[in-house]
Amino acid sequence: MSEAGSDHKRRASLSPAAQGRAPRLAAGRARALGLPTRGTTNANRLRRVDRWLVATQVPRLRDSARPLVVDLGYGSSAVTTLELVGRLGPEVDGLEVVGLEIDPERVAAVEADRDPPRVDFRVGGFELAGLQPVIVRAFNVLRQYDEESAARAWDTMRAALAPGGLLVEGTCDEWGRRSAWVALDAAGPLTLTLATRVADISRPSDLAERLPKALIHHNVPGQPVHDFLQAFDAAWAAAAGLSTFGPRQRWVAAVEALGQQGWPTVGSSRRWRHGEITVRWSAVAPT
Repeated sequence: MSEAGSDHKRRASLSPAAQGRAPRLAAGRARALGLPTRGTTNANRLRRVDRWLVATQVPRLRDSARPLVVDLGYGSSAVTTLELVGRLGPEVDGLEVVGLEIDPERVAAVEADRDPPRVDFRVGGFELAGLQPVIVRAFNVLRQYDEESAARAWDTMRAALAPGGLLVEGTCDEWGRRSAWVALDAAGPLTLTLATRVADISRPSDLAERLPKALIHHNVPGQPVHDFLQAFDAAWAAAAGLSTFGPRQRWVAAVEALGQQGWPTVGSSRRWRHGEITVRWSAVAPT
């Protein structure tokens, strides 16, 4: 490879900020919209969002004529896509899962894992490769973008959804112990979910570092998401006496207290015991 070619490849692997330019939604090969991610992944990294999908979205898939799920930006390995198939497949007859990557080399690398139509892999980005999925799981793909570009990506993906479809966009840490995601339909954001291994946090606001791009820069005094996290921390502190029964009991008590204060939580204590909390987007949306 020439020196110029090597330099071009090196720059392409960098984040937009490191390349000295603003992030953009670029049309690359195969008309895929977006920029390559780092590609890092680990087994079970997305287990928390997958469990939420199984618990809350199976009826949506069962009611569809074609239960198609897109896993956008699966990375350098197909492991989390295959785990998604394994978790949803037993619940949904005829499930199809398509993993999309903007990097053709990553698609070629998982050729042996293809089993169409049950599981397939294609080149694609925010345009979703022309597919109309019922659910899109897009994790750790928007952190490299600025807020405006991330919002445009939301719009592009929502426009490609099947009627009644749902986009689940969020981030998690390397091992999947701290996660946050937004659920959106064609009309816009619906809910924010935080999920964690409760024993690993000192307070709920530790999850602020995992807020989606639409919220992470708004975690400042005067903004709703900051007020929410502060209220959650206060409820957590007030429930300290329950620590003797375990951190999950303390988490559940804190979530119950938030509901009593008027925060619009969604779902039942069954989900809370898994270290989750879901609130309506209207309660945390930037002002």
